[in-house]
Amino acid sequence: MTKKNEPTERQCAVSRKVLPVDRLIRFVLDPEGRVVPDLKRRLPGRGVWITAAQDVVRAAEKEKKRVFGRGFKCEARVEPGLAEQIDALMEKNALQALSITRKAGELVTGFSKVEAALRRDEVAGLIHASDAAEDGIRKLTAVAASRFDTVNGLSVVRLFDSTQLDLALGRSNVIHAALLAGPASENFLSRVRELEAFRSNSAADEQGNPGSAVAQD
Repeated sequence: MTKKNEPTERQCAVSRKVLPVDRLIRFVLDPEGRVVPDLKRRLPGRGVWITAAQDVVRAAEKEKKRVFGRGFKCEARVEPGLAEQIDALMEKNALQALSITRKAGELVTGFSKVEAALRRDEVAGLIHASDAAEDGIRKLTAVAASRFDTVNGLSVVRLFDSTQLDLALGRSNVIHAALLAGPASENFLSRVRELEAFRSNSAADEQGNPGSAVAQD
């Protein structure tokens, strides 16, 4: 979240596009001079901003002297696999947010309970394990469509396998889940959208706005 009176746009140090800060990733140097992602945009020190897209981050890693060296005005150490590190952090953040939805009472799991929730509750989204059987997904999709006329407006998440869901929720054999409307569910879906955008490189395709924003702070 951007702090009060802070700029809402920055310039990508790679593409030079000016984008909203929620379409960018801030990087800082740790005490050993290594480049680390500051996903929450809260770490102290000088920051360099790069579009939140894995291909752009890989380009920054490849041209580390020009991008990070120039941005930080000093030698910056870039560990191999920076884009993969960010992907893992985003995935971890999303799964932690999913765990919070359970604690907040905004999640139901199990095919029959998900089916019941789709018939009677205010559902914000569905989660299917990436290794879920297509038959179960089709049946729940049909239930959702029978109530909401369409499932196009219902967020559907298929980023995580059943093992990841089990670990995040402290349960076994989690294949299907329903997100009930509430702030915890919306936070989880926001984390999911960020991860999906990073993997799809959608932010890299956005039209940059003209302006005087800078690529570092």
